Amino acid sequence: MAFPAFFGPTPPVLKGDKVILRAPQMRDYREWAKLRGASRAFLEPWEPSWTADELDRGPWRQRLSRYRREFAQGSAMSLLIFENGQGRLTGGISMGNIRRGVAQTAQIGYWMGEEYAGKGYMGAAIRLLLDHGFGQMRLNRIEAACIPDNERSIRVLEKAGFQREGLLRSYLRINGAWRDHILYAMTADDYRQAKRG
Repeated sequence: MAFPAFFGPTPPVLKGDKVILRAPQMRDYREWAKLRGASRAFLEPWEPSWTADELDRGPWRQRLSRYRREFAQGSAMSLLIFENGQGRLTGGISMGNIRRGVAQTAQIGYWMGEEYAGKGYMGAAIRLLLDHGFGQMRLNRIEAACIPDNERSIRVLEKAGFQREGLLRSYLRINGAWRDHILYAMTADDYRQAKRG
């Protein structure tokens, strides 16, 4: 089976001034589990319910296997965010539900460790992923959705140039409850105009 040309054998490493994005590897497990564990109370209100073995090594292996399979199928790309300096893990970002043909669209999702929140790492990561999505991947539209009271997420999306499009009622099951989400999107034209501006 031939995969789209923008997908090589492994996910790309995206390098910016502030952050580096790369696919998670087995060696990242300890740092990932430590950051997620320390940030649990900070993250849980915005994520699906954590399982009892959420931070165990076995589920980490399964997660990596799923990431590789999704990338090989051309449906998703999951990356970790490292600061460009000391190389510390700060969070994660993904581009999923990649649709080709007449759609040429994808959705992004992300998380940030509590100690790194509000320091510009996520904004830098989103800009790198937008550059790759609208550049190398030649997407026409990139979407993101966030819970209406997640003010941090709203700020980072609006600062990155995403436009609010509407309300998705009872959209995702988050922390044990079906939650409304605000839909944000950016088109290739929006992206090009922002670059020129």
